[in-house]
Parts: sequence; structure tokens; C-alpha cells
Amino acid sequence: MKKHILLVLVLAFFGCNKNDENEAFEKLSEDYLKGYLDWRPQSGVSLGLHEYDGKIADYSKKSMDAEIARLKDFDKKFSEMDSASLSTKQYYDWKLLRSNIKNELFSFEDLKVFTKNPMTYASAIDVNIYVKRNFAPIEQQIKSIIAIENEAPKFYANAKANLQDSLALPHIQLAIEIARGSASFLGKDLLVALKDVKNDSLMKAFNSANTKAIAAINGYADFLEKEKLGKANNKYAIGKENYQKMLLYGEGITMSADEILAIGMKELQKEQAAFNAAAKIINPNKKPIDVYNDIQKEHPTAQSLIPDAKKNLEAIRQFLIDHKIVTMPSEVRVKLEETPAFARATSTASMDTPGPFETKATEAYYYITPVDPKWTPKQQEDWLASFNFYTTDVVSIHEAYPGHYTQFLHLNASDATKVQKVFGSYAYIEGWAHYTEIMMLEAGYGNSGDPVKAAKFRLAQSGDALLRICRLCVSIKTHCYGMNVDDATKFFMSNWYQGDKPSRQEALRGTYDPGYLFYTLGKLQILKLREDFKKQEGDNYSLQKFNDAMLDNGMMPIQTMREVLLKDKTIWSKIL
Repeated sequence: MKKHILLVLVLAFFGCNKNDENEAFEKLSEDYLKGYLDWRPQSGVSLGLHEYDGKIADYSKKSMDAEIARLKDFDKKFSEMDSASLSTKQYYDWKLLRSNIKNELFSFEDLKVFTKNPMTYASAIDVNIYVKRNFAPIEQQIKSIIAIENEAPKFYANAKANLQDSLALPHIQLAIEIARGSASFLGKDLLVALKDVKNDSLMKAFNSANTKAIAAINGYADFLEKEKLGKANNKYAIGKENYQKMLLYGEGITMSADEILAIGMKELQKEQAAFNAAAKIINPNKKPIDVYNDIQKEHPTAQSLIPDAKKNLEAIRQFLIDHKIVTMPSEVRVKLEETPAFARATSTASMDTPGPFETKATEAYYYITPVDPKWTPKQQEDWLASFNFYTTDVVSIHEAYPGHYTQFLHLNASDATKVQKVFGSYAYIEGWAHYTEIMMLEAGYGNSGDPVKAAKFRLAQSGDALLRICRLCVSIKTHCYGMNVDDATKFFMSNWYQGDKPSRQEALRGTYDPGYLFYTLGKLQILKLREDFKKQEGDNYSLQKFNDAMLDNGMMPIQTMREVLLKDKTIWSKIL
């Protein structure tokens, strides 16, 4: 009897301890999230948390020092928790939070994004969301814009004070271009978006704030041109050590950059062979690149671009349902519309989903930029060629079904925690959308019995895949081996088969976004996880079961997703 009572007391004691630890974690995670978003209010607005409307980050040195101290304090507190006593969901939240903190400190202390990269500030006065989404009456939205724009002079004074003397040349040039574009948006496109507002006193206050913001942004661009261009360097590579930290803190990946590059180069050869094979089916008498260029001539007219895309979008969605590829948790369709006039300068096709906590402006938009009648006939033809019938369907798969829009629907319908809705893995988000392109073709989309038509879809998809594989290789070659922009441009031209201008744009992106390797790396991780999941499930496996499992567990790194979906711990680390 005494032993029984003792056992009950012991179990009660440990049960109480576990509950205490669970409650302590919930409190700590809530405190961390609040501080995280308080310092990053524009992220809060994007998430649909409108207590942050009209606020902008304070990037003064005092504020940044306080944020670094806060991050280190929470890092210590989370590290001291007994993670084994947490519930399963809390454990994965704990992992996500610890990774996020390390990633943030990595940005501050190792990458030094606030002192070394002028692009950090170039587009920070971003009020696009207040005209793009109607989550409040327009007068209230304008008040938020005014509040942000009034902070612009102070914001850019801090930016100038923060930046070190010598900066990387590509980053300076891109920051100037982005800042000028941002000022142009405020001076032109924003005015177009607000042209029908009749409140004279409010618009007077807006015009004053807008003028002030435009001057501050242009002043920042002038500062970079006059003070920084002459002292520029070419030290934009983050280096091998930091590259490994990026892989580890962002995605939980312990593989070396060398190993990933070897896989990337092998994948490049494999995809080029697939590209050539598809071209040969279409026309064996032409060079593959000429066949690729030929299929781009099969495109809609300027008038039929949007109607054709809408019709095909619904067909793609129905294909998912008919072939049991993924569960559609909602009948609500994404709205395919022309890109708003004020956003056309920087967008060809894009997905605009509301934040996971948005309760008012809940519509999701898939935007395609139409032909501008003012363009020359050549410009119009080139634009429509990029929306050829095959590429447009591949883009729709990536952006909507079962890509980003379907990700959004599943995240909202799942029991993902607040932490899982706030923090998303680059490799998971973009890797999933890229994976769906080849997954849909493998499942039969575009193959109605005509091998030539099916090959055209595969060729279009392969062209996009080659771009993403080149990004992986260039990212590592640039940041770990010192590849310069000119050589990176040549690599894209030789292996992606595009001209100098788009190839150079991709090479420049690689100087400031080393993480763009995660499109391909994420896709490869998902394909490996699918293979392992299929072996595990045996006769119980289905493509739909796997895809649903991938979408219903938040946006965590795929390395962590392996722990969630696979029972055999010995293969968790075998990510590729």
C-alpha cells in the first residue's frame, strides 16, 4: 500500500513538473513573439495583426542593441528549458523558436546586415499593403501611411549612421535602384491608388507626409551615390563559415556546402539531359534551345491572357481533385486578376495571400501583369512569350494549385500553432512550390495522350528547374569560392540558356540572397522525404497522403518535417 501511494505521489510530482514546464514554455513563447513583432511591426501587419498598423521599425543603434540583448536573453531562457518535458507540439515550437533566435543573431552579428548591407533600408518605407488589401476603411489606411511616412526622415538618418564606410558595390547599386523605385512608387503609383479619396484635409496631411518620405528616400539614394560608391568594395561573399551557419540556423542542415554543390552540379547535368530529351521529342531536327524558343511562340493574345489563365487555373485545380493529389480544404478560389497598376513595374506574376491571422481582408489574389498597350510590338511579343501556354500553367501550379495558395489554405485549416504560423522555412515554402511543378507533371498533368504536348510542358518546367539549380550552384560558388558577378552571369547563360540581362539579374540577386539555393535544395529534400515516407507506409502510401502530411504541419524546416513524418530515427539525418 505504501509503495502504491509513493508511486502515485511520484507520478503526481512529475506530472505537476511537466505541466509547470508546459505553462512556462507557453508564457515564454508568447513573450518572445510579442517582443519579436513589437520590433518588427511591418511583419505583424503582414501576418494580419493590425495593432501594428502605422508603425515602422526603429533601427537606431540604441534600439538594435536592445533587440540583440533581448534575443540573447531569450536564447538563454529557452536553452535552459527541459525540452523533453514539453508536449510534442511545444517541442517543435521550441525548436523553431531556438532556430529563429539564432538566425536573428546571425543576421545581426555575423552577416551584419544593418551595417554592411544598404539594401536593408532601401525599401523599408513600404506602404503597399495599405492600398493592396482592404482590412480597414481607406481613411484609416491613409492614416497608417501618414504615420509611417512621417517617420521616414528619422529612419534614413539612422540608416546613414549605421552603415560602415566601405560597402559592397553590387549592394550599393541595387540599394540605389530600389530606393529610387520606392520613391517613384510613392510619387506616382501610390497617388494613382488614392486618387478617388475625397477627404481634403486627410489628403493634405498625406501629401505633406508623402513629400517628406520621398525626399528622405531620394536623400538616402543620393547619400549612397555621393558617399559610398567611391569607396565601394567587392566583399559581398559571406564566406564558408557563415554559409554553414545559414544552412544550420535556417534549415537545420549539417551537410557541407561542398557536398551540396556536388549534388547541385550532378542535378544540373541530369536536368539538362531531361531538357534535351524533351526537346528531341518535340523536334529532333533542331537544337534543344531553338525548340525551347519555339514553344514560347505558342502564347495567348494580349486580350486572352487573363481569361485563358483563369480557365486553365480552374482546370489545374480540378486535376488535383480528380487525381487525388492533395486535399483541398476550402472551396474558396484564389482570385486571378491583373496586377494592380501601381505594382506592375516590379511584377510579372505573383501570389498575394492574406496573413494567417487576418480576419477582414481574407481574399487571396493571383496576379498576372497584362500587356501594356504603350509597349512596342517587340516588347509586347516578348512579354506574351514569357506567358506561353506551357510556362503559364507551370507558374499557376507553383503559385496557386497546389503551390503557394494551397499551402496557405492548408496552414489556415490545420491545427498549426501560432509559432508555426509566424515562422516559415525558406526551403519548405519555396521548395514545396517548386516540387509541385514536377510532381504535377509526373502525376499526368499536361499529358492527354499527345507525347509532343506533354514534352512541351516538360520542357517549360525544365527551363524553370534549370534556373533554380543554377541558383544553388552560383550561391555556393559566390559565397564560398569567390565567384564574381561576371562569372556567375556566364554560368547562368551557359546552363540556363538565357541572355545576359536576365542572367546578370540572377547573378546580382545571388550576392545578397545566398538563400536562393533553397528552391532546389528544398525540392530535393521533399523528394527524398517522399521516397522515405513511401517506404515506411508501404501499401498504405498514397501521393495525397504524403502531400497532405507535408502541408498540415506548419512551415517548419524539412529536416524537422522528417522527424514529424518518419518513425525511424536512424534516417532522420539522411536529407538528400
